[in-house]
Amino acid sequence: MTNQPIKVVIIAADFHQMIADNMIKAAKQELTNYRANLLKTIRVPGSYEIPLAVQTIIQQIKPDCLVVLGYIERGYTTHGEVMGHVVLQALVSLQLKYNLPIGLGIIGPGATLKQAKARWESTAQGAVRAALASHNLLSAQPIRDIIKE
Repeated sequence: MTNQPIKVVIIAADFHQMIADNMIKAAKQELTNYRANLLKTIRVPGSYEIPLAVQTIIQQIKPDCLVVLGYIERGYTTHGEVMGHVVLQALVSLQLKYNLPIGLGIIGPGATLKQAKARWESTAQGAVRAALASHNLLSAQPIRDIIKE
C-alpha cells in the first residue's frame, strides 16, 4: 500500500465548450475530495480525438489513471452513435493494453443538450470516482485510504 497521491490526467472533448468547461470544473472539485494529484488537464477538439490523446498521455506523462470527459449529442443521423462506439472501443482497448484505469465521463451518444446539462456534474464526478476506484483495485489500496478525513 502506498501513501503517494494518485496521479491523474483529465482529457476533455471541447466540441461543446460550455459542457466541457462545466465537466472539468466538476471533475476537479471531485478530485479535491480525494488525495489525488491532477497532473494536467488536456482539451481536444472532440470525443473522436480522445483515444489518441489518451495513448499519448499514457506514453509521455505516465499517470496512474485518466478521466475522459465529453458529450456526443443526438443528431439527425447515426454519426454520433457510430463515433461513440468507436471511441468507447478504443478506450477499452487502451485501458487493457496499458493496464491503466480510464474513468469514462462521456455523455451520450444520443443525449440532448438538456440531458447533458442535467448530467454533466454527476457524470464527471462518477468518472473521477471510477478511475480512482479502479486504480485502487489494481494497487490493492482500499478506497477509504485515499478519502480525505
